[in-house]
Amino acid sequence: MPSSRLLLAAPRSGSGKTLLTCALLEALTRRGKKIRSFKCGPDYIDPMFHEKVLGIPSRNLDLYFTGEEETRALFLKEDQYDISVIEGVMGLYDGLAGISEEASSYHLATVLRAPILLIVNARGMGRSVLAEIAGFLSMDHEKRIRGVILNQVSKPFYESIAPLVERELGIAVLGYFPLKKGLEWESRYLGLKLPEEIQGIREKVAEAAGLLEETAELDRILEIADAESGAHPLEAQRFPWLEAPKEGTAKVKVGVAMDEAFCFYYEDNFRLLQNAGAELIPFSPLRDARLPSGIQGMLLGGGYPELFAKELSVNAAFRRSVREALEAGMPSLAECGGFMYLHDEIRNADGIAWPMAGALRGTCRDTGKLVRFGYAQFRMPNGLRVKGHEFHYYDSSACGEDCEAEKPISGKSWRCGYFSENRFWSFGHLYYPSEPQFVNWFVDQCKGWKPLA
Repeated sequence: MPSSRLLLAAPRSGSGKTLLTCALLEALTRRGKKIRSFKCGPDYIDPMFHEKVLGIPSRNLDLYFTGEEETRALFLKEDQYDISVIEGVMGLYDGLAGISEEASSYHLATVLRAPILLIVNARGMGRSVLAEIAGFLSMDHEKRIRGVILNQVSKPFYESIAPLVERELGIAVLGYFPLKKGLEWESRYLGLKLPEEIQGIREKVAEAAGLLEETAELDRILEIADAESGAHPLEAQRFPWLEAPKEGTAKVKVGVAMDEAFCFYYEDNFRLLQNAGAELIPFSPLRDARLPSGIQGMLLGGGYPELFAKELSVNAAFRRSVREALEAGMPSLAECGGFMYLHDEIRNADGIAWPMAGALRGTCRDTGKLVRFGYAQFRMPNGLRVKGHEFHYYDSSACGEDCEAEKPISGKSWRCGYFSENRFWSFGHLYYPSEPQFVNWFVDQCKGWKPLA
């Protein structure tokens, strides 16, 4: 039977969704619940926090990347848990281009028939918090918002405002979370800092969970999640690309850059590669002396190479190993940070130029502002169309022109990236389930390439 489900959303980014999601995951784990988590939207960092709590990968659900039926299928895949907790993205109704409800947290809640717990940061507010909540309730045409948590408020304020909210708006206030110094998580230009960078992250999550146990009605929250799944069970179509490979399927070894500098990956991208016959072999451009022997393809994902430019540059042997493999024709995918690593150099915010792999003639430099942000569909010369997103402050003197990217809603397009029979390099982050044939194409290229000794 599909698990109970609950989506945590907020009026805007910066409301505390990730901290409270992790606190709830930890609190429910303490109760013996078997939990899994998801993140709405194209986010790499928040799922890392979920994984830190649960010890299992968190997956993304994005209705721009995959249609409603495919998204339901992704959600129901391997559903053997007591409860599925979904963290929303941005504000509850913020979808494509910020002006459409499509692909918003609310759209996802309707597709999954999930109840919504609205997290409202009421710091610095009084009765005005009623107006904010009332506005969100007025747009809830499916009556999915089943409760409210007030964030960053004191106990006396909560005790005075909660009855007012319930009486005047008819919505349950299921608790609060106090303003607690030391529990805030720092951010940088691409979002929260990575969990490994936050000192005492496990202790902070444990403390937050303890606070939530004291200040929120967890039993009522679980009742809401259980009631919805019982009243509205989900079913989904079968999609061949979600099926595991048949026993005896020939394996192809694909190396994957995995360390602090390269860590932005979708779990479902890995699943599709494995279902297509790829065995994923991790390597570290920061620490390894050379690429793993016997690999037939290379995946360089996004991350923060600019923060580790010196360390990557000092590892000259590995840079040379990558360049030589690509010059020999090894099939490769490089996205955003991985694309930057392939350049001659990265010039960081201090103006220092650090040599990189040198497989691509050009320089990446800090622009001090967002170069591109948001969803796009990437059209490739072989006819494939893969959806993804861009989010980067660095730009390249050699962005490439082999593919065409197009934004939804506005239709704005631009030329970008490098594509050939065995490579795709670009600033774009791709979501492979949006075009499963892209994975088949890449794995076929790898199978046809003789591995290096």
